[in-house]
Amino acid sequence: MRMANRLGVIAMLWTAIWVLCAPAAVFAADAKADLAPTGTLRGIFLGRNPVQATRTAGTSEYSGPVPDMLKELARQIGVPYKLIPGENAAAVMDAVNGHTADIGFLAYDETRARVVDFSAPFYLMFNAYLVRADSPFQNSSDIDRPGAKVGATTGQTQQIFLSETLKRAKVILMKETPPETEMARMLQSGEIDAFGQNRERSEAAAKKFTTLRVLKDNFSSVGQSIVVAKGETAKSAHLNRLIDEAIASGAVQASLDRAKLVGIGVAPLSK
Repeated sequence: MRMANRLGVIAMLWTAIWVLCAPAAVFAADAKADLAPTGTLRGIFLGRNPVQATRTAGTSEYSGPVPDMLKELARQIGVPYKLIPGENAAAVMDAVNGHTADIGFLAYDETRARVVDFSAPFYLMFNAYLVRADSPFQNSSDIDRPGAKVGATTGQTQQIFLSETLKRAKVILMKETPPETEMARMLQSGEIDAFGQNRERSEAAAKKFTTLRVLKDNFSSVGQSIVVAKGETAKSAHLNRLIDEAIASGAVQASLDRAKLVGIGVAPLSK
């Protein structure tokens, strides 16, 4: 009887272990099938956005929060990964909707959300105005006045926010983000009075040019998220769970610490 009881206890323990582990195993299998149908997790990102990733000089390698997250997602579902630099947000959305990439990395905005589906964010990006060092503007609220000209790159989240928010200042649309030297020239010449972009870029420009400074407060913040083709709700659900695990484990914070970026922070858990 004692042996039978012992065997019974062992059987119950193994059953309990299976019950606990099976959901995770099933989830991993489902996530793998949905997120990486080719067997490789293909992720496309904004190749020119330093808040997402930076390219190591002389190589084709990238480092930063986006490469780290793609690697972490692939590790969690047990597949290899492929990082794809994209030209702009439209290219990222086209790739996921056209299934040449499985997931993409973009900052959330309502316009983009009509084209692709967004996961919960895994980190937050703060946006700040770059102005002349002698500018009368001290706070972001000072910018929205008659006659003020604010530069912004067409299609970026900062431009969309500013075009919708500024009521008196004029938003000057630019096809591409100007090089820092050109941005400094435009501010000094008075072509624009401020440029709205992510704080990382604004702070980097101000470090290079003593004639420029960054306003201390942020005019907006936006979540950096993962996008999938419109209507792929199963993918989004998998991603939200995987993102929460990456945040809870400290993987996202460690990635941001390594990147040493300015004006970003870990997003809160989605649950």
